[in-house]
Amino acid sequence: MSTLTNEERETIISFDETPADAVIFTYNKAWQSHLENRLGLKATMKNGYGGKEYRVPKKRIRMPLVPRRLSAEQRQKLGERLKKARQQKLPYSPSDNIITMKSRG
Repeated sequence: MSTLTNEERETIISFDETPADAVIFTYNKAWQSHLENRLGLKATMKNGYGGKEYRVPKKRIRMPLVPRRLSAEQRQKLGERLKKARQQKLPYSPSDNIITMKSRG
């Protein structure tokens, strides 16, 4: 078994216009782990060089998103909203990390 170059270790997502499933073929271990452990898929084919093929419903394949472009004001507002949400989620304030010990006497 020969070692493949990085260019040869690829990930391919393919489907056509029929209602059949999409096919994901990948050498990437992170993708394989995600597909198997997080999505519960089983490889439908292993090529013997580390590549595996999976079948998924086409509706699970999403179009790439356009990156968001935020103004400085929008970025500041989102930052404040995130800070507020994090504070509401914490059961305690980060300043509560100070431990006080009472002496026994």
